[in-house]
Amino acid sequence: MSRMRSGGTTLAAALLGMGLCGLVLSGCAGPVNTPNDPGPAEIVEKWTSCAEVAPQAGVMLPVPPGSDGPAAPTPAGIESKIGRVDPAFVPVAAVLCGREVRPRAGGGREQVATERRADEIGALVAALRLPDQGRGRGEIACTLDLLIPPWLALLDDRGRWLRPYLPTDSCGKPRPQVRAALDGLRLTTVDIRTVGQVESSAAETAGCEQRWSDMVWVETHLGRPGRVVPGASPKAGPLRLCVYEVPPSERGGGKPAGDFGYGGPLPPERQAKALRALATTRPAADCATPASRFAVLRSLDGGGPEWYVELDACRRFLVVAAPGGTQLGQGDAALAGLLGPS
Repeated sequence: MSRMRSGGTTLAAALLGMGLCGLVLSGCAGPVNTPNDPGPAEIVEKWTSCAEVAPQAGVMLPVPPGSDGPAAPTPAGIESKIGRVDPAFVPVAAVLCGREVRPRAGGGREQVATERRADEIGALVAALRLPDQGRGRGEIACTLDLLIPPWLALLDDRGRWLRPYLPTDSCGKPRPQVRAALDGLRLTTVDIRTVGQVESSAAETAGCEQRWSDMVWVETHLGRPGRVVPGASPKAGPLRLCVYEVPPSERGGGKPAGDFGYGGPLPPERQAKALRALATTRPAADCATPASRFAVLRSLDGGGPEWYVELDACRRFLVVAAPGGTQLGQGDAALAGLLGPS
């Protein structure tokens, strides 16, 4: 549930993606694997734009529904077979389509779709013509980094284009020559389109995530929470309140996500009253009505327990990282009122 901040424009970042482990494991390459090239790439007659050809290229984060008004229909894009560059096809430019998250004017963050072009591509074309490096029978040292290739197209002087296959190394990842050639491209930005808001200025100011999951619903449907220990109330320093609105389309799902409504540091007097209410010994009521609003209470420093409180419907609450494990209790309208807008 940590804050997902993405950005940057280098191809190294696009290729490395997430999950770099930094460890080298022996034997992770698996059994022998004969190179299996996909054959020639399909050549498409006329390049238009990333917006038309690859509208979903590089999607990283879901955009909260309604963040920028009614959603426009998403074009399907143009399907083309990825493959080897035919010797008769002479590339003169490369286009990369992707997504980035950047600061938003007035605060918060937004997701943008990008189109960038490179015209000096000799090294890249040479690298793309290399063969795969087959996996040998012996142990091969492979890292656990997750390499996410960019959405790449090559154009010829007639405006035709194709999706090139990226030759792989003995670990099944793009060959170092391909990665180096991509990182060495001199890119010109052709187009940047705002896709939607990722984090509102209000959520940023409050110190809350834009989206959060209703863990009361998740945990109760998995049947895991225990009962609140009588009189128990985990010790906590200053807390932050974040309240989320669950759209009808999310309610009752496996992991309903809410959109930020309001929040910020909880005033000490309200916090003391809320913690006393959360120390209730009442067991949670037998109820299966999904909440339309829920609150999350977390330490300002990010440590310690977390509280999830349904602000309507069943009005249950969940204590995560409490002594004895996750615990479920029954709240009421008075507790919900303590967590309302100040």
